[in-house]
Amino acid sequence: MGTSEKPRRITMTPAARRALAAAERLFYERGIHAVGVDLIAAEAGVTKKTLYDRFGSKEQIVVEYLADRDERWRAFLAPYLDAARPSPAAGVLAVFDASRAWSARHSAKGCSMVNAHAEISDPAHPAYAIIAAQKQWMLALFTDLVRAAAPDAGRLGRALMLLHEGALVAYGLGIFPDPIGQARDEAQTLLTAAGVGP
Repeated sequence: MGTSEKPRRITMTPAARRALAAAERLFYERGIHAVGVDLIAAEAGVTKKTLYDRFGSKEQIVVEYLADRDERWRAFLAPYLDAARPSPAAGVLAVFDASRAWSARHSAKGCSMVNAHAEISDPAHPAYAIIAAQKQWMLALFTDLVRAAAPDAGRLGRALMLLHEGALVAYGLGIFPDPIGQARDEAQTLLTAAGVGP
């Protein structure tokens, strides 16, 4: 499957939602490869047969986990972006503010997409397309936010994304305090240097 193709998704039943909630917690805390279907079933209070009936495979559970996480992140970010409109600089900084809040609530171990990519680097894996598409979306978001205000929006968008992604990794590693806040300050410096004002 190429990264431009959308992976197959399933219709969620209550049992599937319980299983997905258990899988999300376990995958994020322990890693995708370390968690088996037996453990997900036990944690969700469903049978292994129910899991396979609903999802078909562990790969599909991973797809649903990452797709759900991405959808929730985009929904979480939307009001931050709405509040910042129409200012390009405020929009960029809102992404960092949202990431800081999201990480404090949902991502103590860093970005779930980056963590998943450390385990799933094969483009043929159905979850790979979700990981790549999420990061492509973030790059497009930063670029679009500065497009009208920066002469080289592509270059600035890439620089902002590098700051953002580096901050997420540093947050997960816990090497120094508030890397997302520091990245936000650096983003402000970049925006000012590029003439992107409020």
